Amino acid sequence: LIKVILSCILIYLPFSLIFILFIFFIIYKGLMKNNIIVINGPNLNLLGEREQSQYGSIKYEDLKNRCTEYSKKIGINLHFMQSNIEGEIVTEIQEARNKYDGLIINAAGFTHTSVSIRDALTIYKKPTIELHISNIHSREEFRQKSMISDVVTGIICGLGANGYILAINAMHELLKNGN
Repeated sequence: LIKVILSCILIYLPFSLIFILFIFFIIYKGLMKNNIIVINGPNLNLLGEREQSQYGSIKYEDLKNRCTEYSKKIGINLHFMQSNIEGEIVTEIQEARNKYDGLIINAAGFTHTSVSIRDALTIYKKPTIELHISNIHSREEFRQKSMISDVVTGIICGLGANGYILAINAMHELLKNGN
C-alpha cells in the first residue's frame, strides 16, 4: 500500500505543481498592465496654438488627458512626455528599454533630421509606432522623408489627434498578441 501511495505521489505531484504554476502565471498576466510611453518632439507642446490647419485645435494638455483616460479604460498604463530637446528624447528612448513594453513616438521635426533618435529606436527592440498628426507625405518635400520609418513596427499619419488613440489601440493589440 505504501508503494502505491508513493508511486501516485511521485507521478501526480509534478503535474500538480505544473498546474499550480500555470494558474499563478495566468493570474499574474491578468493583473499585469501593459506599460506604454508616448514621446512627443519639438513644438508639440504648442498644439492648438500653431498651424491649426495642419494640427487641429486640440491643446497638448487636452490630448494628453484624452490619451491617458482612454488608456485606463483599456488597461494600459500610459506615460506621456514632450521635449523640444533631441538629447532628452534620446535619453527617454534609452531608458524606456527597461520601463515600457511599447513606445509611440511623434518625433515632429526631428523625424526628418535625427540620426540619434533613429539609433536609439533601433536599440529599443520592442514594438514601436511612428505617429504624425498631419500626413507628412502630402507636405513640403523635406517633410516627406522620415529617418525613423524603417526602424519602427508601424506608422500612423494624417489622421489628426485621433491618430494618438489609434496608435494606443494598435500598440495594445501588438502587445496582446506578443509582437
